[in-house]
Amino acid sequence: MRSRLIKIGNSRGVRLAKPMLEEAGLTDAVEIHVRGRSIVITPAAKVREGWAEHARLGALRGDDRLLDTPAPTKFDEEEWVWE
Repeated sequence: MRSRLIKIGNSRGVRLAKPMLEEAGLTDAVEIHVRGRSIVITPAAKVREGWAEHARLGALRGDDRLLDTPAPTKFDEEEWVWE
C-alpha cells in the first residue's frame, strides 16, 4: 500500500488503514524502531507479559530460591506477632 506523510505540527505521520492495524495486531500502544532505512512498528509488549510463565519455569529448575539469607529486623524480632 502506498501512502503519504501528513504534517502534524512539526512532525509527520502516516495514516494506517483499519484492516492493516487489525492484521498486524496493533492497538493503542506500539513500539517503533528504525532498521536501516525502514521504520518498523510492532505491538507494545504488555507490562509483565510472560512473568508468570518464567516464574513457573524458574521454580521447576529450582531457580526461585533467595539469593541472600533473610536478615530479621527489629520489627521482626520484637513487634511481629503470629496469630
